[in-house]
Amino acid sequence: MSMKQCIRQILGSGRPLPILSFPSVSLIGTDVYTLTHDAATQADGICAVAARTDSAAAVTMMDLSVEAEAFGCEIKAAKNEIPTVVGALVTDEDEADALGVPEVGAGRTGLYVEAARMAKDRIKDRPVLAGMIGPFSLAGRLMDVSEALVNCITDPDMVHTTLRKVTPFLIAYAKAFRAAGLDGIVIAEPLSGLLSPALEAGFSTPYVRELIAAVSSDDFAVVYHNCGPNTPLMTDSLKTLAADAYHFGNAVDITVMLERMGRDTVVCGNIAPSDLFVGGTPDSMRTAVLALCEKTRAYPGFILSSGCDIPPQTPWNNIDAFFAAAREAHGLK
Repeated sequence: MSMKQCIRQILGSGRPLPILSFPSVSLIGTDVYTLTHDAATQADGICAVAARTDSAAAVTMMDLSVEAEAFGCEIKAAKNEIPTVVGALVTDEDEADALGVPEVGAGRTGLYVEAARMAKDRIKDRPVLAGMIGPFSLAGRLMDVSEALVNCITDPDMVHTTLRKVTPFLIAYAKAFRAAGLDGIVIAEPLSGLLSPALEAGFSTPYVRELIAAVSSDDFAVVYHNCGPNTPLMTDSLKTLAADAYHFGNAVDITVMLERMGRDTVVCGNIAPSDLFVGGTPDSMRTAVLALCEKTRAYPGFILSSGCDIPPQTPWNNIDAFFAAAREAHGLK
């Protein structure tokens, strides 16, 4: 079965597809630092989540510091926190011109590809998708997130120069996951969701479209994720990406996205990671999932998911309640 057929099968199964990886720390008795710095531990975590849940696909770590680190950014890593980028690597046009493009394997990228390969070798009952960052979101981490948004207006040439450096690297990184046997990727491009529609169409879509065109095939699916609040304003641009599925955050009404993306488009979302997965209860989770499934029942392209990456400290009774409510909503045991 091709991945295109597999996605259509997921639509009819009632199985959710949350971005769920970091809560594996409590399943296997490790910490976030080890999970993000050791391939075997990371693979164990991905497999433990797959064994615990009936997710439609397994998703590897959505660690958006990995690619920036490969370019040379300083990373802050703590025992129980997802790594983050510190400072800026590119502050002017000269630094953008001088920016070197690393090989896949630099920093922890090789570790993440190896962990994904190990997980894919062990998970046989569902697709395995690799998490990775999108071009504008990576460029933003190299320039500093706040500065990147301003630079789109004050120094657009520097932004485009940076984007022309990061996009070939991300294409190579995605191809490395494909060569490792993965079934697809989830591209996280949340920073572009803070731009105006015109700026998003100029600084994100062309580069994401280039990435998707370079790696998508019948056997390798691409899911586009954006949890920014401006996504309802940029659907005309997003539809040109030709992703196999789109994943939107809880800052937006998912039915608005379903309407604007078109009924033939696969749209995933959008139970709140912080408010419900972390801060909720099994009862509030059940109520929210049943309400969302009822609200989206008329949309055949909808797949239930989290609104974004589920945080590592999430209680598993809330995650279990999410899956139980999904089964209940679809009349499954």
